[in-house]
Amino acid sequence: MEAVTFKSVLESDVNNVFFNPDEFGDPHTIDGVSMTAIVDEMEQIEREKKMKSKMDGIYARQVLLYVKASEFGPLPAQGRIVTLDGKKYTVVDATGEDSLVYSITLEANRSR
Repeated sequence: MEAVTFKSVLESDVNNVFFNPDEFGDPHTIDGVSMTAIVDEMEQIEREKKMKSKMDGIYARQVLLYVKASEFGPLPAQGRIVTLDGKKYTVVDATGEDSLVYSITLEANRSR
């Protein structure tokens, strides 16, 4: 019998709880690939309160995205263009290299 380790429990939680569509995860299309991801709505609301207006009627909209590293592929570099559900965003920050889950901050200019 295989020993239960912290890493195995964590991996099970990532797959069966956090990215479970019945719990937290939702289906999204990222760069043309359908996968389960989490868009952090509370963080997004807080960030939208602090929108930086770049010019009259234009603002930078940020989205905090959590994806399984195994589904997404290599950690994206800053400046890379990512298409999330048909909308183009630029990667502002990405963390989680060598882990199960990436946290990716995406940003796009939008009009009000």
